Amino acid sequence: AGMRFFLQYVGCFFAFFSTGFLIASTWTDCWMVNADDSLEVSTKCRGLWWECVTNVFDGIQTCDEYDSIFAEHPVKLVLTRAMMITADILAGFGFLLLILGLDCVKFLPDEPLIKLRICLVSGVTLLIAGLPGITGSVWYAVDVYVERSSLVFHNVFLGIQYKFGWSCWLGMAGSLGCFLSGALLTCCTYLFRETSSGRLHSAYSLRKGYSSAGTIVTNVLLPSSQTATAKMYAVDTRV
Repeated sequence: AGMRFFLQYVGCFFAFFSTGFLIASTWTDCWMVNADDSLEVSTKCRGLWWECVTNVFDGIQTCDEYDSIFAEHPVKLVLTRAMMITADILAGFGFLLLILGLDCVKFLPDEPLIKLRICLVSGVTLLIAGLPGITGSVWYAVDVYVERSSLVFHNVFLGIQYKFGWSCWLGMAGSLGCFLSGALLTCCTYLFRETSSGRLHSAYSLRKGYSSAGTIVTNVLLPSSQTATAKMYAVDTRV
């Protein structure tokens, strides 16, 4: 039981921070950052929803939002948005399920197998959440790297060259955390489910054995034949 509690809390720890990282990466503005910081007087960051410019001397930041979501955007931007939002929703749902499945939470306290199944479903949900998260983050980073490398290879200088920034790293870290938390909850919960099922079956068999033994002892103690007077006396005594 102690090992099960420990693994649940470790999984909850990773699920909490992974969900936070995914949400933060989706709604922050530094998926792309200018690569030549030494030559610039400002830091330019691009996110999934807006672009910000920060002056390196006074720290003043100015942000410009992109056009409406119904406007035409690059495929990289649209698909990354969709995958990260999907990862956020799945990770948040998996984390809430995990909270309900923890043994310290007073939810279905008399149903340990149901709580284990809730943890198992939470682990599967977190594993699924990590897939679009890591796909969107890595694809965005690779696309930025390939675009920059192709410009350098063809000696094309557009004034600003970008590399992937800390928001992209947060997306990768959150996705890997979802994979780790989901693996802990699914594999270890399955093993503990088998153990708990065996214990419940043994307890049920033991109670059944005690019940059968009690019935046998009662039958042995009772006389095989009773007279009508003895039966009437027994009834009067009960009354």
